[in-house]
Amino acid sequence: MPTPVTLIPGDGIGPSIADATVRILAAAGADITWDRQVAGMAGVARWNDPIPDATLDSIKQTRIALKGPLETPVGEGFRSINVALRKTFDLYANVRPARTIIPGRFDKIDLVLIRENTEGLYIGNEHYIRIGDDPKAAAESIALITRHGSERIVRYAFEYALAHGRQKVTLVHKANILKFSQGLFLDVGRLVAREYEGRVAFEERIIDAMAMHLVLKPEQFDVIVTTNLFGDILSDEISGLVGGLGLAPGANIGTTAAIFEAVHGTAPDLTGKNVANPGALILAACMMLEHLGDRARAERIRAALEGTIRDGASRTRDLGGTASTDEFTDAVIARLA
Repeated sequence: MPTPVTLIPGDGIGPSIADATVRILAAAGADITWDRQVAGMAGVARWNDPIPDATLDSIKQTRIALKGPLETPVGEGFRSINVALRKTFDLYANVRPARTIIPGRFDKIDLVLIRENTEGLYIGNEHYIRIGDDPKAAAESIALITRHGSERIVRYAFEYALAHGRQKVTLVHKANILKFSQGLFLDVGRLVAREYEGRVAFEERIIDAMAMHLVLKPEQFDVIVTTNLFGDILSDEISGLVGGLGLAPGANIGTTAAIFEAVHGTAPDLTGKNVANPGALILAACMMLEHLGDRARAERIRAALEGTIRDGASRTRDLGGTASTDEFTDAVIARLA
């Protein structure tokens, strides 16, 4: 029986790369029925709502979504549609792999960053402080770190390592300065790590040192787990190490739902030109297939994508080629045949 999946093509280049991804999954024989929904500016245009109830209801029913980039309307009541979706479905684990496809400065990167997705500074608990006559003389933001949130994200990282045959988890923190909030995260991480001793290696790195080591010798890392803000920064850094956001997929995982996405933006300057690189969304779809238990098909699609890029004959412009989105998609499909 086909697996129902919510498809949110997104804004800008989203519909183009979503169509390319759907074509490739169909060519690979993925047994999926797509429930197409809208969000972002497309949601505003259709329903006057950037996160329509129909879209939320679809995700509640399918529990799986594949999402293109979304544009958050200016002046709406939330900072980000992506953050709102994570809060709605408690998608606490953000998973961002980075793997070398085009050899460059680093040829052997194959690491995964796992970021806590619902706590820290990104909860948006902030306010202005009046001093004298100035109501905005200062501003305060609260970085909330809980024992529960810390334990489940660190445990997720270790379980991910076991499930994917990875050898080491690196916990990244700033407990040397933020002794309460980051100290709690580190203490909980150490307790969880003891349960996996002998099965998965464990190490700790301070965030600033970690950022340096990632650009000096990223090959030494395997699975990285950290808090929300640090994870947001490091995930873009590791994407840069392997060529940029054009090949950067992401997954947002919770206990009742999972949303897989291309993490790049809507690229409005490329909209309608048939030149966008669908690679990030294709790789996100591979992560989705793995989540659904279809690992062999995911590996087959990933191999076809990587082979197409390494061959060099059908690369999109951002990868140094001249191929259109359609030509690139056709080349990947040809490798699946």
